[in-house]
This record gives sequence, C-alpha cells and structure tokens, in this order.
Amino acid sequence: MRSYDQYCSMARALDRVGDRWTLLIVRELLTQGPCRFSDLRRGLPGIASNLLADRLREMESAALVTRYDRPPPVAATLIDLTERGRDLGGVVRELVRWGAPLMLEPPGDDEFRMHWFALPLRYLCRDRAPEEPAVVVRLGDLHDGCDIVAEQGRIDVHPCSPDRRPDATVTAPPEVLVQLFTGQVTAQAEGLVVDGSTAALERVLP
Repeated sequence: MRSYDQYCSMARALDRVGDRWTLLIVRELLTQGPCRFSDLRRGLPGIASNLLADRLREMESAALVTRYDRPPPVAATLIDLTERGRDLGGVVRELVRWGAPLMLEPPGDDEFRMHWFALPLRYLCRDRAPEEPAVVVRLGDLHDGCDIVAEQGRIDVHPCSPDRRPDATVTAPPEVLVQLFTGQVTAQAEGLVVDGSTAALERVLP
C-alpha cells in the first residue's frame, strides 16, 4: 500500500482507501452484505482474483474488512465490513450523489450489474403512499437484483430474496432505469416492462 506521506487526514484516508478497486469493494459489501469471495468477484467485473485477494488483505490490515466462517448449511468463509469499514458509507453515498449526473451518458460497452442500483435507490426513492400497506418492487432477479421495500413512509433496498414476494418486477435497459428513478421518464416509458402492479412502482418513484 503506497502512502502520500502527508500529515493530513484526507491524505491518510486515501492511503487506506484510495487504491483502485478499494471503494468498489466497499460498495459491494454495503450492497450485498457479508458474502463469499466468489460473490464479491462476480460483482466486480474486470478485477483479477489475485488483485482482489491483495486488496482484501490490505483492507483487513487496515481494519476495514473481516472474515469469519459460517457453519453448515452455509459452510463458507464470509467477508464483511467492520464498523470502521461501514463508516465509509457516507463517503460512498457522496460519491454516488456526485457521480449521478455522469450516468446520463449511455453505458456503451461498460459492464453493468443490476444490484449496483441498490445504493443510489436508497437515496432516490420515496414512499409516496405511506398510509398504504407495504409494497415490494423488484429490479432484476434473485441472481442479480434488488428489492425496494416501501412501508410506512420508509424506503429500504435489499438484495433480492426468495422470502419476499414482489408486487412489481421491473425490467428495462440500465439507461432507462436511470431516467426512471431520476424523474426523466414515467412508468410508461418505452423499453420499460412492469410485471405486476404499476401503482407499486409509481409509489416508490422520486
């Protein structure tokens, strides 16, 4: 891990998290929660296994991540953020907010994973009918997606779970989803497919 060798809080923070991929690893752990190495790598297209292992070792040394073994039926070593690592959530949130205008450019050949929407949706969505029963709006599927839960005026966004039954499942190209959740198009936009209740989707739109 290289250092800026500056007695400055920002420089010392960047000594820990400024390397390529580090904050994206934080993004994945904030989004997915505790996960296996293979799940982490699947959410980071383009990273080599050895580089991911190196970054995790550095982050473990900096007390940002921890590993622990789960007994059967999971029977796997899971990687998770420490309390210090979770404190980076505010930094990630500001980067998401700052980068949002850059999402207006079409994705081109960029890789895309549906679950990457989970973090920005936590800040973009609103429960517009808090007096109504809770609804679940699903983007993607159980393999790669997220569930938006609106209940009593609160929005929560979680990885898709078979324990939740979505009121609406939304399918669209990523650029259309960006337009939808930034208020540029409606739930009737071209290229947008809603399986289930359109009203449930409209309830969580900003």
